[in-house]
Amino acid sequence: MNFLSRIALLGVFCPLIAAQSGQTAAANTTMRDGGVTETLQSIYIPPLVNAPFTATVHTEWTRPLGDGGTYTVINQRQVARDRNGRIYEERWLLVPKDGRFKSQKNVIQIADPNEHTLYNCFLLQHPQRCYLQAFAERAQTTAHPAIGQSGSLADNSGFTTHEELGARDIEGMETRGFRDTTTLNVGVFGNDRPMITTREFWYADKIGVNLASIVDGPHTGKQTFTLSDISLVDPDMQLFELPAGFEIVDQRTPAQRNQDHRQP
Repeated sequence: MNFLSRIALLGVFCPLIAAQSGQTAAANTTMRDGGVTETLQSIYIPPLVNAPFTATVHTEWTRPLGDGGTYTVINQRQVARDRNGRIYEERWLLVPKDGRFKSQKNVIQIADPNEHTLYNCFLLQHPQRCYLQAFAERAQTTAHPAIGQSGSLADNSGFTTHEELGARDIEGMETRGFRDTTTLNVGVFGNDRPMITTREFWYADKIGVNLASIVDGPHTGKQTFTLSDISLVDPDMQLFELPAGFEIVDQRTPAQRNQDHRQP
């Protein structure tokens, strides 16, 4: 695996590092002071039964530079859920928006709420492995948007404001819009002025997923997630089969392995 792949596997992509083409992981094993490791949280797909779909998730992450400019990374990936609540998600490398670097699919995730299993299969790792973990969520028959409430935060640290934005058609599907604004007072986060973060999302009741979501804040930049190419039929069942030839590494505890035999 090259150095670019190792960085992107963490969910964050630094174009300045990636520009050092040909640099290998072996050349970067020396520990150095400083640096940040971050994970970009994408849309949430609940294990909802009787609501199958497939879609393409588009991600765009714009972050500020010290001189007032910005840099932006993007990717797109396939997601799916079958009528039994099983979830398939691809993870692709984040790459600069200018198109100089080509993205790669680096992880496949398959979650089964009925078997309580989550497989994380790393495609760029050698040897290629699928890591088996316990999936704690159970299959759901209903889902609801994760909306906030207006009011003060604890310890006088700030306040939140919740707004309802009405209805909007996205990809031929009706959605409900919400905006939650969080304001942190001066000094709460080491900040010398109020910190304001907004989260706007458009929720489709039919599949229990946000079809558009925008998070904008001074410490995260602007993260935009949108869904396209939505199909409401059962996805190809081959998506939920593990990649051929991959080693399975079971990371569950003995208690988690016996979870299937417990009473719900």
